[in-house]
Amino acid sequence: MASPIERAQYNSKSLFSLANFKKDFPASIVVFLVALPLCLGIALASGAPLFAGLLTGIIGGVVVASVSGSQLSVSGPAAGLTVIVFGAITKLGTYETFLLAILLAGLMQIALGVLKAGTIASYFPSSVIEGMLAAIGIILILKQIPHAVGYDADFEGDESFKGPDNNNTFSVITAALSRLSYGAVIISTLSLAILIYWPKVKKLASVPAPLIVVVLGIVLNYAFSGTQFEIKAEHLVKIPVVQSFNEFVGLFRSPDFSKITSPDVWTVAGTLAIVASLETLLSVEAVDKIDPYKRVSPTNRELLAQGIGNVTSGLLGGLPMTAVIVRSSANVNSGAKTKMSAIMHGAWLLLSLLLIPGLLNSIPLSCLAAILLMTGYKLAKLDLFKKMWKEGKTQFIPFVVTVLAVVFTDLLKGVAIGMLIGVFYILRNNLRNPYFYTISTNGNKKVIQIKLAEEVSFLNKAAIQYTLNHLPSGVDVVIDGTNSRYIDLDVLEIIHNFRHNAFSRGIIVQLVNIKHKYDVPQLKDLIFKPDSLKDHV
Repeated sequence: MASPIERAQYNSKSLFSLANFKKDFPASIVVFLVALPLCLGIALASGAPLFAGLLTGIIGGVVVASVSGSQLSVSGPAAGLTVIVFGAITKLGTYETFLLAILLAGLMQIALGVLKAGTIASYFPSSVIEGMLAAIGIILILKQIPHAVGYDADFEGDESFKGPDNNNTFSVITAALSRLSYGAVIISTLSLAILIYWPKVKKLASVPAPLIVVVLGIVLNYAFSGTQFEIKAEHLVKIPVVQSFNEFVGLFRSPDFSKITSPDVWTVAGTLAIVASLETLLSVEAVDKIDPYKRVSPTNRELLAQGIGNVTSGLLGGLPMTAVIVRSSANVNSGAKTKMSAIMHGAWLLLSLLLIPGLLNSIPLSCLAAILLMTGYKLAKLDLFKKMWKEGKTQFIPFVVTVLAVVFTDLLKGVAIGMLIGVFYILRNNLRNPYFYTISTNGNKKVIQIKLAEEVSFLNKAAIQYTLNHLPSGVDVVIDGTNSRYIDLDVLEIIHNFRHNAFSRGIIVQLVNIKHKYDVPQLKDLIFKPDSLKDHV
């Protein structure tokens, strides 16, 4: 985490300062190297043209990052949408019709941003966000093991436990370990060693270790050619090779506006808008947690940026996009300071497509897997589990449940399960703490003072009723509402009924500062006020 002095120094610098550029430039290279195979793999898994995956990554970098208020999140094609995209393309019949759905989804996201729907991100429990991050780290490690040993049947970037061919994460790993490619193992092992030890040498640390890893991978790929360690073509990056400008222009596709009245198009658009927005908000919230400068991203502006990105992607022939935690985590862990890193990574994707597709196609997936393995390790360190354990079961249980649910299902389902557990503990704690209970004596008689909380809702009804019904007979009871701004009508009824009937048990009840009726608090102020401040951060 950055020190207060470092944060002050950062805040005094412009986005384009040389000091920031020295950090953003190498980070952009790392994010580019991570994003390249992911863009291609997600396009392949979605049943879309490979170019569409790269185009989405370019737009996510150059367009979305430019508009976004988040300094470290990186956008691009999302693995969490692959099943939806694959089914939608099949359902709508043509890719051009699907592009129309993406465009409409982008417009819906813009509308959500204008309506300040991004506020929902403020209500994700921190234990669930921490669990999501740790789960992503574990998934990265599990999913990259096959690539690290030279077995690439499982498609890149898939975050789901169960694949489209009914294999799961563990069955793919088992198959991979039985079909080792020794050349790939050598490359991934040396790459991991460089990633671990290179930054520890001060004289070498100025050159980013992932860049050395990629150079090493290319050199060894050529060195192993024709030997028993040869890296097969399916274990290398596959990027479309463009021979001319006309061929490049021909890769773009346009939406079919004639299908604008189709109910299926609008259904797909709505689904994409909701799922992509939720995944974006989760990712941005998670990235803010690991930002060493602890900046807060304006979530409504992020929805606008994502909407503009998806409209652009739909118009040009790309895939739907979200803010993506894998690439964003790699960005943070590589030392990026500003969104220039994300913007530059989009530029590198474009330049690589135009200028050096042949060289990029020489990069072994095993060396890229090593970069992602290190990213996964940093997200799922054992220290994080120890920290959550020390914070108590109300934090640890939702955290662990989220981790397991995300690993064994997928990102959105896992987070939804974690949210349910997190909300359960929030409500449970709320139910247990509607008042403060003290016992004193007045002569020979016990005096029980019940001081009500600031907000006493109908959720507290059962706890208060249970407490009052189980008070011992013959005591004095003082129910104090001095600190209460709001007491629900149902709770007031219980209190007054208890006071009316208490004499039959020899209980004398005194009510202090309890009104007969309280005005309902204006929740809209509580909902919109925090986000209006965030948008100015």
